[in-house]
Amino acid sequence: MTTTAITNIGSLVTNDPALGEGPLGLLQNAAIVIEDDKIAWVGPAAKAPGADETFDADGRAVIPGFVDSHSHLVFAGDRTAEFNARMSGRSYSAGGIRTTVAATRAATDAELEANLLRHLHEARRQGTTTFETKSGYGLTVADEARALRIAAAHTEEVTYLGAHIVSPDYADDPAGYVDLVTGEMLEACAPYARWVDVFCEKGAFDGDQARTILTAGAAAGLIPRVHANQLSHGPGVQLAVELEAASADHCTHLTDADVDALAQAAATTVATLLPGAEFSTRAQWPDARRLIDAGATVALSTDCNPGSSYTSSMPFCIALAVRDMGMTPDEALWSATAGGARALRRTDVGVVTPGARADLALLDAPSHVHLAYRPGVPLVSAVWQKGLRVH
Repeated sequence: MTTTAITNIGSLVTNDPALGEGPLGLLQNAAIVIEDDKIAWVGPAAKAPGADETFDADGRAVIPGFVDSHSHLVFAGDRTAEFNARMSGRSYSAGGIRTTVAATRAATDAELEANLLRHLHEARRQGTTTFETKSGYGLTVADEARALRIAAAHTEEVTYLGAHIVSPDYADDPAGYVDLVTGEMLEACAPYARWVDVFCEKGAFDGDQARTILTAGAAAGLIPRVHANQLSHGPGVQLAVELEAASADHCTHLTDADVDALAQAAATTVATLLPGAEFSTRAQWPDARRLIDAGATVALSTDCNPGSSYTSSMPFCIALAVRDMGMTPDEALWSATAGGARALRRTDVGVVTPGARADLALLDAPSHVHLAYRPGVPLVSAVWQKGLRVH
């Protein structure tokens, strides 16, 4: 049993109001004691118990490790040409996914895993200590199953997204593809996944198809989450609430009824906002202020993928949310940590409290507000994951 004390913390975000000031549970002049992979003690630095090892934070800020609850990291290739064309005036649609499908099918397992690990290390250097990732770029039984198997070797938060788009192989038979997704493909993929997801959108799956897919996934023991209302108004949010999905992700185009539904379901269904997608597609920003004021639970995530949001940076998404989505710096940080944990139905991450997993990020700044105040600056100077200093 090894203990490590992080002392001389200028500003500590715990996300536990019982430990400090406000919703962030802010503590000044604080210390943390880690025992093996857990937080053992949190409090004033002057009262910190002894430990085997000591790390001096030198008056800098410490926050919980980021919880990235929505990413697509098992893929091959990139879509530089598509991005370049879009920045030159072409609009984004769901169909571009097919380019990545072709590259992913052609890649070896080793190539897919190497690309996944490259993005994981990139994210961890920026403070992400918990991440979810999905399949969805194979769209055959074998390719979806191998994507999930590769992902499951590196995270417990794995999502079956065979219903990303209708496979090009079934372009003339979407009903047949839904049958595959809810039958043989689901059977092959369920052992590797915790979640089932569907892209409920024009150009992908309609409300009835999405309900069929999510219901089948739930019957196989997977918990629903939904790509909802990204490109247009649609049934995704209402379906997510109806099925008690853990999250409705994107939530860009919402009616008053959608907002009310998410507010009423705040304890079960999180509205996960993905500002990297709007940045990369020059689309309308989600209105975080409207959701928060209504009482919805909001998470922030990167949506890291090669087509519509090729960023692994949670600090970047925080800066976008504060600048363009109406969030305060405190709200954005909470949503990128505790909010992401809620979207994954986790209580052991996204917080700095005794018994939680020891996932922490040290900022080269006196306050978490600098994440939005100094956009684009690499402020994360040290990361602890499961009690080990990994960066």
